[in-house]
Amino acid sequence: MTRAYVGVGANLGDREATIRAALAALPGVVAVSALRETDPVGIVEQPLFLNGAAALETELAARELLETLLAVERELGRERGERWGPRTIDLDLLLYGDETIDVPGLEVPHPRLAERAFVLEPLLELDPSLRLPDGRALVDLHGPELE
Repeated sequence: MTRAYVGVGANLGDREATIRAALAALPGVVAVSALRETDPVGIVEQPLFLNGAAALETELAARELLETLLAVERELGRERGERWGPRTIDLDLLLYGDETIDVPGLEVPHPRLAERAFVLEPLLELDPSLRLPDGRALVDLHGPELE
C-alpha cells in the first residue's frame, strides 16, 4: 500500500457537494482536510475556490491513480477549458509515497505544490511531519501566510 495525497478543489456549482462526491468516489480515502475558500490563481476574474486535500492508501500505481482521478472529474462534469480557468472539480495527485515521477502527463510531487498555500495548508493539516521525496519538510516550505 502506498500513501498518496490528492488536492481537491472546485469553484463552479455546489462546490462542497461536488468535492464530497469526488471524495466518496476515490478509492482508499483515509483522511480529509478541512475545506478552505481561496482566491483563484492565474485567471483571477472567476469565482472563489473551495480547496482541501485527502490522504489515500492505495494499491494503484501512480498512473492508475491519476487515471482514476481524471475519470472521477469527468463523471462530475469537469470540462477542460483554459488553464487555471473555472471548474466544477479539480483533483490533483500531489504526492505518491516517497516517489519522484516525471513522465509525460504525470509529475509527482505536483510541480507547483510548494508555491501554493491552498495546497500546503491542507497537506500540513493531514500530516504536519510530511516531507517531499527529496527530504524537505513541507512545514519549511511555507511562507508567512501559512503561519
